[in-house]
Amino acid sequence: MAVISDIEKLMALEEIGLLKARRDFAADTKDWALYESLHAVDHVSENGDYGRWTTAAEMIANVRKSMENLTTMHHSHTPEIEFESATRARGIWAMTGLSIWRQGEEDHWFRAFGHYFETYEKRDGRWVFTSRLLKYYHTMRSPGADFPPKLDN
Repeated sequence: MAVISDIEKLMALEEIGLLKARRDFAADTKDWALYESLHAVDHVSENGDYGRWTTAAEMIANVRKSMENLTTMHHSHTPEIEFESATRARGIWAMTGLSIWRQGEEDHWFRAFGHYFETYEKRDGRWVFTSRLLKYYHTMRSPGADFPPKLDN
């Protein structure tokens, strides 16, 4: 690993933490331009609900479509960040998520607990997501809930 000073490491940890906070905020507020700007063009994403997406554009289109009728709240916390170099890192974030939607005449909900496994690179002077794997360890849903939303491609 290339040498990274303590101060560079602290600064990078703060930047990656803000990157993650902005991602959760952008998802919950459906700010898709912000969401996309946080990811490398060659970002790879894998979500057990939907499978693997191999570009940021594919991931953004599918996330946008899947969340179209949802109100969501993403919470990411207690990160473990390891640096491979001054410009590459990987992280594990504990997560809880809540999705609420109208299904027929009823409100429904889905709650998940798990971890995000991510990689980051510093490109053009800023940190971006290069990959994400979401693993749920426990989920709950309202009776009769149809989740996840179907992606009709």
